[in-house]
Amino acid sequence: MTRYRWPMALLLATLPLPLAAQEPADRAANADRWSGQVTIYAWGAGVGGDFTPFTGGPTLSFDKALGEVLKDLDAAFFATGLARNGDLVLLTDLTYTKSSKDGLLPPGIPAAGEVSIRSLSLLGGKRFQASDATTIDVLGGIRAWSLDGKVNVPLAGLALAPKESFVDPVAAVRLNSRIAPRLSFLAYGDVGGFGIGSDLTWQGVATLNYQASNAVYLSAGYRHLYLDRQSGGASFAGSLSGPLAGVTLAF
Repeated sequence: MTRYRWPMALLLATLPLPLAAQEPADRAANADRWSGQVTIYAWGAGVGGDFTPFTGGPTLSFDKALGEVLKDLDAAFFATGLARNGDLVLLTDLTYTKSSKDGLLPPGIPAAGEVSIRSLSLLGGKRFQASDATTIDVLGGIRAWSLDGKVNVPLAGLALAPKESFVDPVAAVRLNSRIAPRLSFLAYGDVGGFGIGSDLTWQGVATLNYQASNAVYLSAGYRHLYLDRQSGGASFAGSLSGPLAGVTLAF
């Protein structure tokens, strides 16, 4: 298999991400009415992984840190929402990223590559009051993916644009705990795939959150999202990982 390294990394975009945002434990007292929240984040993530479009084809390898290849980011969009009524919790998370890079294959052949990732998570579940200051949400649902990986090597007559679309079952846990009058800690984790869509997908988020007012919270933390998908001769195994900071509006 021909193998080449390709610097493709960076997601730096605003992102409404309720799964990582602060939600004070005392909101559990509003047991019989709908409430929700939206969080706007800046998320800077390094991208690492390997993409192989077909059996015996070239493998696109990328592993770069935040800030090294800002020009490689063509587009990024993130939008999520969380709603709750009593113990019922609903969560959705939509993401889209597209990165491209020109480079060289050994021994210096010009080439170009592009990777687009889209995902939509739809989760629902139950909230448990673990203590006066801590709530735990147990969630289940699906994450739908669409992957596009393009490889273009003009001198070799190679131009491929394979596309993969699939759906993963996902199970998640979300913990929110107040650790001071205006300070809280939130942790979110999910896992899925199980060979149904992907071989494995998982995500982890942790944030510290400061209550600036009744409805506004400031957050800082870290997010990691991983996907391993093998289908026929095509494969993708990679992750998005990096720090985040944001503002939450609760209503």
